[in-house]
Amino acid sequence: MKRMLAGVCAMALAANAVAQPIGQKAIESAFDSQINPAELTDWLRTLSSQPNHVGSPHDKANAEMVLGLFRQWGWNARIETFQVLYPTPISTTVEMIAPEHVALGGQEPAVAEDPSTADLSAALPPYVAYQGDGDVTAPLVYANYGMPDDYKALARAGIDVRGKIVITRYGGGWRGLKPKLAQEHGAAGCIIYSDPADDGYGRGDVYPKGGWRNANGVQRGSVQDMTTYPGDPLTPGIGATASAKRLTRATATTILKIPTLPMSYGDAGKLLSRLGGPVAPGGWRGGLPFTYHFGGDDTVKVHLAVKSDWSMKTLYNVIAMVPGARTPDQWVVRGNHRDGWVFGAADPLSGHVAMLGEAKAIGGLLKQGWRPARTIVYASWDGEEPGLLGSTEWAEDHAAELKAKAVVYLNSDNIGRGFFHAEGSHDFQHFANGIASDVSDPETGASLLDRQRASYRVAGAGGGGRSDPAMVAAAEKGGDVPIAALGSGSDYSSYLQHLGLPAIDFGFGGEDESGGVYHSAYDTFYHYTTFDDPGLKYSATLAKAVGRAVLRIADADTPPMRFGDFADTVATYLEEVEKLADTRRAADRRLGRMVGAGDYRLAADPLKPVAAPAIDAATPHIELAALEDAVDRLKVSAMAFDSTYAAKGAALAPAARAKLNAMLRDIDQLLIDDRGLPGRPWYKNLIYAPGRFTGYGAKTLPGVREAIEERRFDDANLYAGRTAKVIQAYADRLDAARALL
Repeated sequence: MKRMLAGVCAMALAANAVAQPIGQKAIESAFDSQINPAELTDWLRTLSSQPNHVGSPHDKANAEMVLGLFRQWGWNARIETFQVLYPTPISTTVEMIAPEHVALGGQEPAVAEDPSTADLSAALPPYVAYQGDGDVTAPLVYANYGMPDDYKALARAGIDVRGKIVITRYGGGWRGLKPKLAQEHGAAGCIIYSDPADDGYGRGDVYPKGGWRNANGVQRGSVQDMTTYPGDPLTPGIGATASAKRLTRATATTILKIPTLPMSYGDAGKLLSRLGGPVAPGGWRGGLPFTYHFGGDDTVKVHLAVKSDWSMKTLYNVIAMVPGARTPDQWVVRGNHRDGWVFGAADPLSGHVAMLGEAKAIGGLLKQGWRPARTIVYASWDGEEPGLLGSTEWAEDHAAELKAKAVVYLNSDNIGRGFFHAEGSHDFQHFANGIASDVSDPETGASLLDRQRASYRVAGAGGGGRSDPAMVAAAEKGGDVPIAALGSGSDYSSYLQHLGLPAIDFGFGGEDESGGVYHSAYDTFYHYTTFDDPGLKYSATLAKAVGRAVLRIADADTPPMRFGDFADTVATYLEEVEKLADTRRAADRRLGRMVGAGDYRLAADPLKPVAAPAIDAATPHIELAALEDAVDRLKVSAMAFDSTYAAKGAALAPAARAKLNAMLRDIDQLLIDDRGLPGRPWYKNLIYAPGRFTGYGAKTLPGVREAIEERRFDDANLYAGRTAKVIQAYADRLDAARALL
């Protein structure tokens, strides 16, 4: 069998691989045969056997283990190190001092059924990275999810958070925005707790009976202001090498200023149940068994103190390569991070062991005579959890080389049981659907794509799940499922949003319970193999899906991009922005009429007065004509290129194909503007960005959309023009590529 495969691989390589579908299928079949869930399980057991946060002994040991595996499988592998500022807690204190004294916080207790939790001596206590050290005592205010609208509601109720400690629940927006907004509103400190309605007993049985968060589970995390820039706070835009020029801690804008700690709902309930002040509105009430109040008076006072070790720590990125046989200076880059907050079995190691399975299977193909046409680069990132540190520093340090060579960046992170998803650059949307069509779900036997479609159709019929009209419509038609845009929260960010490389993030989820132990000491091998993916069937399936993506792009005659999907998606984004402006304009007028007529005063309960909303300047008409023209042109150019390539691409002479590939390899880099987005120039992609007030969630056409949302109307007009220019440049490149055909 091995000799037969070697012959097939050699013939496929000689005949340009992808042009020989039978040969490609044989390669992928041989790849699949080497994915072994039992091996993935063994790697997961070892990698998650000890706490593996940045700077821990096990983090370095895991890097060395991964390096050894890559070399064993025939890869050219090395460790690249970076020196980053990474604070770890020296001491943390949170206690209620009025109306009575209650000590709170501390490490999660052991769970008898889970052997990993028996010894947490090497684990860091619950904390959030890059908060501001301090020692404060102040009254407590409940601020719901701690998002901008929540502070508006507090102001209308007459609650001032200045000088107070704010307690917010996880959810509704990215974690780091909660203390940032509290700080901007004058708060002295911040507590973030997990409400049982969101990931505890409101969702299902709690750990260890079920997988959901129990009363002791605490969500750690980073609160670095990654919506300004990710990576090492002291070296924005450059790699954090030993000789790098660094900011001081005081001048690093992504480090917060107020002390902040996370908290379990068991502890939070002791504080929230005693709060006075007005009753919180319905949308603010979580799952704890009492009435939620705003607080803000002196009923509950809290002492909050954090002291950290702000020393430099070493990151260990494992970088492995297989040189391309035909075009070694074109790279397919694949990554998954390795570090966790404690054991990290689900997040990130469930995805990391899938990536190791891919690497071993590719090594098996190498031994049987196959060679990729393009160079394949695999990266085991360190330091993702504190702020995308390892991937960002490597991208910044190798920026010129990546912009000159990289074709695409393929990412994964934590996964679970359930439905396949792919998110990312829409010129790869059809390609991602092809992957989903060719890989089977391990439990139903249906293709991943058919299972996706079925879930959207059921959701559209009111059968549960998220009902997205665009997804439902696509599923009903039986065509490609649209992929979502990428915001932030994983290692693709630097490649897509800073360098302008196309990126795809792959994963599974929806039927696991990993959210119940997210970033806690209970994210263990036992929890993952009991409640999230028993037998690691979905990790193995992820390896087959992403492995196919790597192999197909590495061996494709021309990168498998379809530009009409991108053009149609951008046109949809423009429609959304136009609707946003129109809706905001109408709402502004309506609010002005209602406030002027006294409607809010008359509608309010006289015994529970609430002020009317503030009236802002009315939303004007935004100058979108140039952007509309650019999008119209993009649609024409993309359709023309796609149809011409479909008719003539297969017959291209080698020299012409080389020119075409050079024109398309960096086309997505035309979407970046080196001046960046308003107030955060590190983010340069004018199509995709993480939202300033969503973090993980994407904002599309961000320079225009966010400016309208935040009433920066001069910026909206400015960025409508800048976005139009990058889209016109993209269309110009497509026209030139079509002329070559």
